[in-house]
Amino acid sequence: MVNRDINFSLWLDFVERDYLKNEFSVLIEKEIINGATSNPSIFASAITTSPAYKEQLTQLVGKTPKEKYEALAIEDIRTAAQALRPAYDEGNDGYISIEVDPFLSNDTQGTIEEGKRLFAAIGEPNVMIKVPATNAGYEAMETLLATGISVNATLIFSPEQAKRCLKAMKHGIDLFETDGGRRIQAVISVFVSRFDRLLDAEIAREGIEVSKTGIYNAAKIYNMIEKSHTPSIKTLFASTGVKGDDLPADYYIRELFAPHSVNTAPLATIEAYIAKKETAAKLPLEESEINGYFTRLADSGFDMDEVYDTLLNDGLKAFEEAFEEMLDKLK
Repeated sequence: MVNRDINFSLWLDFVERDYLKNEFSVLIEKEIINGATSNPSIFASAITTSPAYKEQLTQLVGKTPKEKYEALAIEDIRTAAQALRPAYDEGNDGYISIEVDPFLSNDTQGTIEEGKRLFAAIGEPNVMIKVPATNAGYEAMETLLATGISVNATLIFSPEQAKRCLKAMKHGIDLFETDGGRRIQAVISVFVSRFDRLLDAEIAREGIEVSKTGIYNAAKIYNMIEKSHTPSIKTLFASTGVKGDDLPADYYIRELFAPHSVNTAPLATIEAYIAKKETAAKLPLEESEINGYFTRLADSGFDMDEVYDTLLNDGLKAFEEAFEEMLDKLK
């Protein structure tokens, strides 16, 4: 559930046309969620498996695969944005995000142009343009925010990435607010569970508690963002679904329950979370506890810089592959 008392938001990490037109509004009305996110993998799954897109696709014959994808995605994002508009108008988040073409991750100008084009085509103020946190992406984030477009920085694994996002976002927001523009916000999406999927087997062999690396890393980044005292920028905890039965389905939501934060999760994870009583906030954690954990990892031979690079490269590749596979099916 959304908790306005501590400014905790819960967003749905799922987009599919029939769902958006039906059950989605119920979640919003009950204040279970106050936002949503999408990514290339989510759209690829929806468009290639759901029959809800067949009718519109018959009207897009002759278009390129990317033009077809954008037409489908724009309609879905507009539908979600309109459903979320009352929350947005109340200042209760109310955002839906759409990611730029993942093959633009190293193209600053291309990212800016596509972000502006998608935002204008959707035509709703409560849309966030999702930009990967790459060297090219930081400048794009700043420029989009400076022109009045809210931004979701994605694929953040390292504190350094988050630091660079924060700097770019603050500058972009300052430029826009100086011009007296409308409300804009930004989120820094810190991926969580992928750390544990990658490292837990090795960590267990070292006798270190498993399923904690993603949480401690996210907690470290959350502390840094909160110390910036920027109300319009929130930490968003992403990649919070669990794999297998070793952990409760809502493990990462509960362990990262924090003031002034967002958690975006798959539908099944949200359902598991709301089925139980809400617990007290778990963050912030003391820096000494966080640093102690990473010291143990370093002493056991884990190089976190290598881990960050691996996860970022894997994430970029996964989104590219999902996007390319979807485009192939739209030919």
